[in-house]
Amino acid sequence: MEIKLAESIRTFRKERSLTQEQLAEVLGVTVGAVYKWEAGLSTPELPLIVEMADFFDTSIDVLLGYILKDNRIDATARRLRHCQRVKDLNGLEEAEKALKKYPNSFIIVYRSAMLYQALGLYKRDNAKLRRALELLEKARPLLHQNTNPRISEQTLYVAMAEISQDLEDDERALELFRQHNTDGLYSDCIGMILAKDAKRAQEALPYLSESLLIHEAALVRTVMGYLNLFLNSRDYAQAQALLAWALPIFTAMPRPECTSFMDKINSVFYLFQAHVLLKTGQPEEARTSAEEAHRLAVRFDAAPSYAADTIRFAMPGEDSTVNDDLGETAAQAAQNALKQMDDPQTTTLWQEMCDAR
Repeated sequence: MEIKLAESIRTFRKERSLTQEQLAEVLGVTVGAVYKWEAGLSTPELPLIVEMADFFDTSIDVLLGYILKDNRIDATARRLRHCQRVKDLNGLEEAEKALKKYPNSFIIVYRSAMLYQALGLYKRDNAKLRRALELLEKARPLLHQNTNPRISEQTLYVAMAEISQDLEDDERALELFRQHNTDGLYSDCIGMILAKDAKRAQEALPYLSESLLIHEAALVRTVMGYLNLFLNSRDYAQAQALLAWALPIFTAMPRPECTSFMDKINSVFYLFQAHVLLKTGQPEEARTSAEEAHRLAVRFDAAPSYAADTIRFAMPGEDSTVNDDLGETAAQAAQNALKQMDDPQTTTLWQEMCDAR
């Protein structure tokens, strides 16, 4: 708790145009006493604080600079979350006070654990990380109190796995990640840990391959979402910037020696790029993009493949396949994209590509 008595005395005195001598005379003390109060070198006794509050026509709370803090559970949890975000070490003191006051509150215990984890990583302080683990273990039996749908038992175990990894307890981290690796959600973490050990590097490959495919698919969906957003709001400049960033990544995904489902997906993205370039007054660049869209569509439809191992770095022999809702063929996917664009100029340009084949 911060007391601002020295600053308050000085401020109130100056507001009334008083010198330190004049205030000392009013209170019946020495000038040196007032000087020490304002310099924070000493503190007036309580009767003098009461007398000053009365003299300055204010309350003792205001004179002290004390602001009543909301210490209810929800407000405290929000402050702990803020301290976690801004890496505020002062939050640890509040966390420990809150843990004493609300020892059986899930949200207080959980937020305190997350704060200790964040600051333990930030300061490379293993003691703080171990405290975070201790609090997460304490939070588990309190989980029934939780009302936040984004926090679950899995959330707690994965946080424990991450902290174990930071504490170089890789075996414990692997155990926890594997137990909660639903749909390959933590295959990247498992693969990364295994790949550090030369003796287990090959064991890492299936996990890394699975993670690669999962995250590449997620990136494609995310870019398509952003693209729809920008096109619906007619923000063609942002759409152009998005595609200029994403297409080099997407075109580098498939293995160059074979046809890949990414050829079909990239064909659609290049067609969208042609549309955006037309809308921004770049017809020649739009034609080049449409030509690439058509080339990729023809390439895919000549030998369609949805095998996952057509992606670079995916594990050879990967037997999984990929599905999409773009259309049965790349040509159909292009037609579906054109319907979505509903732009005669882009449709005409695409038809020219098809007629020139």
